[in-house]
Amino acid sequence: MKEEDQIFIRGQKVSCHIGVPDEERAAAQELIVHTRFSSSISPQSFDDQIDQTVDYHAVYLRINEVAAIKPRRLIETLAEDLASMILAEFQVAEVSIEIEKFILPNTQCVGVAITRKNAH
Repeated sequence: MKEEDQIFIRGQKVSCHIGVPDEERAAAQELIVHTRFSSSISPQSFDDQIDQTVDYHAVYLRINEVAAIKPRRLIETLAEDLASMILAEFQVAEVSIEIEKFILPNTQCVGVAITRKNAH
């Protein structure tokens, strides 16, 4: 993949305990996570092998695990946790996370979107 190319996971449903009031965090909620990232693997060696790109299935599984591992008050915290995990565990140069939460009446959703770059 070229440096400007991106891989994305759109519309991933995750279940987590999230919300500022204790009552809101008591039951798991379904959130939608959109993830977009660029590989830091050298593009000149690509020859149709999974080890020469970022395995989006592995990223998908880890997103589910991180979302469910502990309760959080803010979707901003979850977004930071997901971005940090992806940058630390996968060969990714940059990651964008968007999270949709379905909590306010008369709205489609509320959300947060962040982009983080690998310091390496």
